[in-house]
Amino acid sequence: MTPRQKRFWFITCGIVVLCIAAAFVLNAFQSNLVFFFSPSQVFKGEAPKNRLFRIGGMVKEGSLKKGSDEIEFIVTDFSSEVSVHYTGLLPDLFKEGKGVVAQGRINEQGQFTATEVLAKHDENYMPPEAKSAMDKAAIERAAKTVKPNP
Repeated sequence: MTPRQKRFWFITCGIVVLCIAAAFVLNAFQSNLVFFFSPSQVFKGEAPKNRLFRIGGMVKEGSLKKGSDEIEFIVTDFSSEVSVHYTGLLPDLFKEGKGVVAQGRINEQGQFTATEVLAKHDENYMPPEAKSAMDKAAIERAAKTVKPNP
């Protein structure tokens, strides 16, 4: 084998190894990627059915139902509502009427089954995605209530 052929095979093997490593990195990144959806987007069917995602909004007043260790509540953006089922301990700052982000999947009954629930950490914080979704829902609600002048 000539030195030129050896160099060619060395470069070819290096490129193949780099491509395989890039494929592994991209696959790991894709499997850990979690998207955020508002209750309105989930209601419209824009959220994935068999994939982990986050939903955020406000916990609806009077919707919290606690069992022995099972909890149900409704997340709303004041335009649409999504029922959330969670098994585990809630954060100390979790309250009705406050902001929440839950991570999980939609089950066969159309109910969101959360694996993790996050509550806002102070009076001023709201996740940017949740704030944007709430603002968009408020604009849509305002547009529906405004009547054109004849």
